[in-house]
Amino acid sequence: MSLSDKVANEFAHFLRIINYKNKGEPDSSLSEADKKKSISLMRVNASGEVSAQALYRGQAFFSKSPEIKKHLLKAGDEEFTHLEWCSKRLEELGGKKSILDPLYYAGSFTLGSIAGLIGDRTSLGFVEETEKQVVEHLKRHLNEMSSKDAKSREILEKMLEEEEAHGQEAKEHGSKELPLPVKGVMTATSKIMTTLSRFI
Repeated sequence: MSLSDKVANEFAHFLRIINYKNKGEPDSSLSEADKKKSISLMRVNASGEVSAQALYRGQAFFSKSPEIKKHLLKAGDEEFTHLEWCSKRLEELGGKKSILDPLYYAGSFTLGSIAGLIGDRTSLGFVEETEKQVVEHLKRHLNEMSSKDAKSREILEKMLEEEEAHGQEAKEHGSKELPLPVKGVMTATSKIMTTLSRFI
């Protein structure tokens, strides 16, 4: 494809992701307190999957290796499945996705593009570190979420398993460990996003 076609394709993907909804049957099995907690956590996870889509797409757009590009796009497809799960669960609980998702997507695509331009090993390093941080916050969410919300917990446990696999795959493809200051910035950025997404 020409550059203009590639850009148009990425913009179409952006619109698809930020407008994505997955209808589910209303779930009235939880108390209001448990439901409110689950909605806030699943909104955070849905936003995380929006950001993951953008990060992988940005990295793949500038990847210099066809093999790495294929790997990134495959991982992105698997992350979209996570977005489907989170969006559907939010609908079932009566919640909504974050209104800040377009900003998260734009910021993550930019970060992924920068990583891709630096080089494939650095790009894979971003994947590995991102997945490590995602795994840690999923574990925290499982500790925080009500034991009565078995359906949401099942989703998070499956996501946890697959995110760990993505990080390991990045390592196996030759990821380069990121400098500590970069990891710190990623942690701080993630903290801001997850805090905001709990509420809006």
